[in-house]
Amino acid sequence: MKERIERLRDEIRKHDYHYYVLDSPLITDREYDELLAELKALEAKYPELVAPDSPTQRVGGEPLPSFTTVRHRVPLLSLDNAFSREELIEFNRRIQARLSPEEISYVCELKIDGVSIALTYENGILVSAATRGDGVVGENVTQNVRTIRTVPLRLRDPVPRLEVRGEIYIAKEDFVRLNREREEKGEKTFANPRNSAAGSLRQLDPRVTASRPLKAFIYDLLYVEGPDIRDQAEVLEFLRLQGFPVNPNWRLVKSIDEVWDYCQEWRERRHELDYETDGVVVKLNPLGARETMGVTAKSPRWATAFKFPAEEKETRILRIELNVGRTGVITPTAVMDPVLIGGSVVSRASLHNFDLMREKDIRKGDWVLIHKAGDVIPEVIRPLVEKRTGMEEPFPVPERCPVCGATVIRFEGEVAYRCDNINCPARLKESLIFFASREAMDIEGMGPAVVDQLVDRNLVQNVADLYHLTLEDLLTLEKTGQKKATNLLEAIEASKSRPLSRLLHALGIRFVGGKTARILAEKFRDIDVIATLSEESLMQIPEIGAKIAASVVSFFNEPENLETIEKLKAAGVNTKEAVAAITEGPLANKTLVLTGSLESLTRNEATELIERYGGRVSSSVSRKTDYVVAGTDPGSKLDKARQLGIPVLTEKEFLELLKGNS
Repeated sequence: MKERIERLRDEIRKHDYHYYVLDSPLITDREYDELLAELKALEAKYPELVAPDSPTQRVGGEPLPSFTTVRHRVPLLSLDNAFSREELIEFNRRIQARLSPEEISYVCELKIDGVSIALTYENGILVSAATRGDGVVGENVTQNVRTIRTVPLRLRDPVPRLEVRGEIYIAKEDFVRLNREREEKGEKTFANPRNSAAGSLRQLDPRVTASRPLKAFIYDLLYVEGPDIRDQAEVLEFLRLQGFPVNPNWRLVKSIDEVWDYCQEWRERRHELDYETDGVVVKLNPLGARETMGVTAKSPRWATAFKFPAEEKETRILRIELNVGRTGVITPTAVMDPVLIGGSVVSRASLHNFDLMREKDIRKGDWVLIHKAGDVIPEVIRPLVEKRTGMEEPFPVPERCPVCGATVIRFEGEVAYRCDNINCPARLKESLIFFASREAMDIEGMGPAVVDQLVDRNLVQNVADLYHLTLEDLLTLEKTGQKKATNLLEAIEASKSRPLSRLLHALGIRFVGGKTARILAEKFRDIDVIATLSEESLMQIPEIGAKIAASVVSFFNEPENLETIEKLKAAGVNTKEAVAAITEGPLANKTLVLTGSLESLTRNEATELIERYGGRVSSSVSRKTDYVVAGTDPGSKLDKARQLGIPVLTEKEFLELLKGNS
């Protein structure tokens, strides 16, 4: 029976490789299902014969309590970027300065826009999979990676130990299908394929990961015991023969001119691919020559990433809508024919302000060229004047607010046009949404849909009215039952105890962001004291200039704002900084720098915690820095910290340090 089970496993592995990696199935889906069903039945009957590399082990196990950390044996360095032919030539010049001409050749590979992963195999069996993290320490996602069909659980020609690096991604077609399914279920859709891959890989429940269409490309050999491999071309062939999915579009070239040709070819052809690529990775081919070139603290000197310009698409402006923000700023927004760009469908783009719209000469009905600024935010680059028919219409600056009809004003020295009505429903809605947001009063469940109904039904006229809502009020809202209404009331009640700094930020005082709000709260400790301050006394604080001081004084001179504050106090909302900063403990009087993205905290929340425990947050690393807290995808601050010998904390270590302060 053991032999039959092994034969079934080998047969299924062969078909997995042909189906998922080569995309050339040898049997029908039904025949494959029959093989897998037989293997499952035999393993159920003989559980002592179940092996970790069996194809049946891809379904995902029980949920994990959390991810453990893994220290990479070989650091996963990031790459320097090149954005032009000149920068590629300069990269080549630096290599020519250290190597002889016969040592120089390059391998060009497409840069996959996914999530970096390191895989470790022992005696041919997958034993570990870890995210890149900060390049030195990542997260153990082995159970999740086991569910990815293109990642082999067993190598074809086992070696004692093998470590490889690759990219986890979701194909464009799979991304569209995944979002369509989530939309049909009423679930939030993903912004782009990379985000969906990252979110799917970091699920604590491997069964969720198993349900997502994740794929992989493996492109680098970090460590191997056994074969003598001399160059990157041999690396890719070795990986392919071991059963890894290797992107077939790589090319070995002899000169930087050929590198440029490859980059230009795939810049034009990238739309043919069923996965997102944002550039080309250029690697020195001979491995021995790489050792001569060496590495910096952050990146290898023997490789660079040529980044493609942002993808551009043509579409047509159907209409221009006006949106009114919480400070009354009126922003024109282009509503366009939907177009797929950068992995997501775009149908709206801010035109920012009327001066810029006039400068670009953007009109209703125009065909326009759009891209994603920073590969994230949709932006109209320019109108396609050559496509105009004469039917396009310039869009005038409104004289009246599009929502309440109040006069539109413009302050001297500003580009923004504003609604002059402080009671404008649109301004009120945006103010309420901001007030309830996570970085402000953090009222869970108080989103735009709820706020719209509260204002439209005249249940709320200002932010203080939120604290006078009843269960009966909330039960009148659409799609709000007893449980949802009760949870929302509890969230409103919980927000009453937020620190004074949160309240000051939430009130939306112009130029007073989270940092300034914390400074004011720490310095004066009572909103009534802050309300009486003069511009001169405020400007005694080094971080507060004339513009902020004038804005704070102006806010507290408005009777309507003072009335709102009195209502908040009457409702029991905290308006004092109750606890002084801690002067003893691991963070007291320490300077910390944050870099990268934290998983459990926003940047504002982390800053708030540090300051609450007596520390301060700096925006730059220097010899006076006590700790650097490094999340995922950290920047150059991490490199500088290592150069200066400053202690670097992972998010987990940072949270442990806070516990020591509690």
